[in-house]
Amino acid sequence: MITDFRRIIIAAITTVIFLVILRLFLKRKIRTTKIKQWWRLFSDRFHDHQFLKVPEVNDNSQENQLFRRVSLYLNSLESLEHSDYTNLFSGPNPTDILLSLNPNQTLVDEFLGARLLWTYDVISSDTTVTKSFLLKIRKRDKRRVLRPYLQHIHTVSDDIDHRVRDIRLYTNSSTGWKTVPFSHPATFDTVAMDSDLKVKVKSDLETFLKSKQYYHRLGRVWRRSYLLYGPSGTGKSSFVAAMAKCLSYDVYDLDISKVSGDSDLKFLLLQTSPRSLILVEDFDKYVAAKNNSAPSSSAAVTISGVMNFMDGVVNSCCEERVMVFTMTAKEDIDPAILRPGRVDVHIYFPLCDFNNFKNLASNYLGVREHKLFSQVEDMFNSGVTMSPAEIGELMMVNRTSPSRAIKSVINALQTTSLTVSGLLDSCKGTPKNGWRSARDSVDESYDSVAGIGCRDGVKEIRKLYGFLTRKSGRKSDSFDLGT
Repeated sequence: MITDFRRIIIAAITTVIFLVILRLFLKRKIRTTKIKQWWRLFSDRFHDHQFLKVPEVNDNSQENQLFRRVSLYLNSLESLEHSDYTNLFSGPNPTDILLSLNPNQTLVDEFLGARLLWTYDVISSDTTVTKSFLLKIRKRDKRRVLRPYLQHIHTVSDDIDHRVRDIRLYTNSSTGWKTVPFSHPATFDTVAMDSDLKVKVKSDLETFLKSKQYYHRLGRVWRRSYLLYGPSGTGKSSFVAAMAKCLSYDVYDLDISKVSGDSDLKFLLLQTSPRSLILVEDFDKYVAAKNNSAPSSSAAVTISGVMNFMDGVVNSCCEERVMVFTMTAKEDIDPAILRPGRVDVHIYFPLCDFNNFKNLASNYLGVREHKLFSQVEDMFNSGVTMSPAEIGELMMVNRTSPSRAIKSVINALQTTSLTVSGLLDSCKGTPKNGWRSARDSVDESYDSVAGIGCRDGVKEIRKLYGFLTRKSGRKSDSFDLGT
């Protein structure tokens, strides 16, 4: 009796185990996957394979663009979503969820009937972390599949890059570049400037993006450089952000004062990636400081080093880049620094005029017409002006009441007019060779005003008045959009 009961218990346990195993294998997806895995492990033993490594950086310590493309491609594969383990990250938008390979994870891809295995190889040491992708492919498939497969990766990654590219901001330090997400909201639609000039710049940027073959046919490096010059608060930095958004380029904000020497400056340039905008702000202040200072040690960046950075042999190794230099005025800069080839396009940012004021009123207040506009126009026509930043701040503070905002601008313009009148009165009696009047200065190259007895007053007038039209007497092949 006991023996029969024991047999029944054993039979029941055996039946349950068998049913559990059978249920697992009857699931079509699991059954198919397991069979395929076993078959591949078995068949791989009878084939020769080749391993191809894609490192994160090349021999020159530059970013390997193929590594970035492979990363974008693999993170978009459906097989990553169905893998046993993957990383989840939030995207630029709160609702975006991004998938990413885990270190040393292997992913299977199929292309033209060939099976390809990718492994994300990460090796950590005390000082560095080395990253690479390792591709495993059968030797018999390599000649037939490898080239079209890499082209396929390029096509897919370019499409992903165009759709979801997250623009980054890089700043230089003693150890190289450090990066954060670039979240500046400025676009060409929000920048207050002449509409025709805006169209010209956008057209010039779009033409550059499509001109790789044209530049190469001419034997030139595929690179474009811009000079943005004008008084402070006229929107140069916001315009740079708009350029980066238009191009979908990363921004490398270079502070030359932090660079220890010419060789380090070249190294920083080589570390920048294609599809990037290299920004040097307040370039005139750096040049003036260099010209006025005593010869320093060889560790400091020299003017010659800066010119080689702008248009030297090392620069020829850095294609698909846009360089932007900002400065307050360019009159005192050596023409050799701003010659064509080093700076291709000059864009002048003037103080605010009535057209710019209307653009600001539309952006800040949502107002296109107002009964006080005629009074504002009369103030601008009389020669009084302010910077767009100053006017924008007044509008922002009073944005709940457009009428109050415009009145505050009128009051500020009237105050500016009285200040300038006082400055002019203080300059009475100055000899003719002490300063040039506005009428005389209009016809001079770059509206330069040389003050001797009233130098500080004239400088204030130049800051507050926007009616001195900039005209260049130099002959240059540079495309000056600000003239």
